[in-house]
Amino acid sequence: MHKVLSGMDLPTSDVDPGLEKIEVEKKKSPLFHCDLFDTEVVYKLAQMLLPGLATACVDNTSGDLFKTPGSVAVDLRKEMIDYLTQRSESFVAESVIVEGELRDHPFDIISCFVDDFASSKRNLFSRVSGWLLSESREDKIDDFLQDMEMDGFWLLERRKTLAQTLLKNVDLKNLIKCGMKFNYAQELANHVQHCSFRSTICQNQGCDARLCASHLEKHDSTCPFKIIPCEQICSGSVMRREMDRHCITVCPMKLVSCPFYAVGCPSAIAQSRINEHCSDNLHSHLLYCLQGIHREASEEDLKQRMEQILQVSLQASSNSQLAEAQGVRSLQLIVRDIESKLGALEVGAKKKKSAVNIAVK
Repeated sequence: MHKVLSGMDLPTSDVDPGLEKIEVEKKKSPLFHCDLFDTEVVYKLAQMLLPGLATACVDNTSGDLFKTPGSVAVDLRKEMIDYLTQRSESFVAESVIVEGELRDHPFDIISCFVDDFASSKRNLFSRVSGWLLSESREDKIDDFLQDMEMDGFWLLERRKTLAQTLLKNVDLKNLIKCGMKFNYAQELANHVQHCSFRSTICQNQGCDARLCASHLEKHDSTCPFKIIPCEQICSGSVMRREMDRHCITVCPMKLVSCPFYAVGCPSAIAQSRINEHCSDNLHSHLLYCLQGIHREASEEDLKQRMEQILQVSLQASSNSQLAEAQGVRSLQLIVRDIESKLGALEVGAKKKKSAVNIAVK
């Protein structure tokens, strides 16, 4: 109620005192309110209302041979709307008196109201039997929910309108709605363009998410359509939802086993650095290959043979072929070709025998 000014407060004028009081009050009270809501919360609540109604209808008619959920849906929908509206309008005053402050999120408050309404509509059969815990109940609720959605029984837009009313009634802290007020329409128009509750669309190509402007940054940090740098720090950028596939398939920085893993090299290297790895580790790879070719030879014999192969390859200008070998088979072919020129490898025992024969002669 507007405050009524006493006659002694009014200046002497020919203007009707009552009209002047109204004009003064109009100037004091902002006339234009920003009615923008957090669209995500409104949509979420609107989606939740229909399952709540379906539950109430099914539980109210379970075990009744003369009623079906559809036969009570219209009446229960009206009851539900009235119940939720009345509870939301009285909730703030009741909560402040009982608890001293409001702690719950507006969505959770309305969710509890919906659950309370559905519970209040259970018939005697639902209350005393094991119906509430049966799988049959869940199936029946799901089936009836699908029937209502297909028939357009309670359209989403109408549920959104109700959701906004309910949320507005319990949202004293302006968590999901804007509470700004203005004296002039132009001020409101300017505000709406920058209001944190204005509806926006994600700008990432392929994403059609519509959300509150205040949530845009959070959404962008997880949006599956956002183009981001490769997590394995290759030079490319890919869609967030394609990152895992990129990293394990085409990314040049994906880790792979060394081409000489089969003969003993334990290294895991980036795919783009295989050539560099093979060149830098030629000696160890060559030794691994020789171990496979000459299983009876000692490590000392193999190291001497490796030095002989490297000397021959340098003299024949074929050292680059060894360094560029990209696998066990290719390196073994080169090694066997060089060994054919060196002759058979003499292992430690044969060398000693040869040395003894020379000494005897």
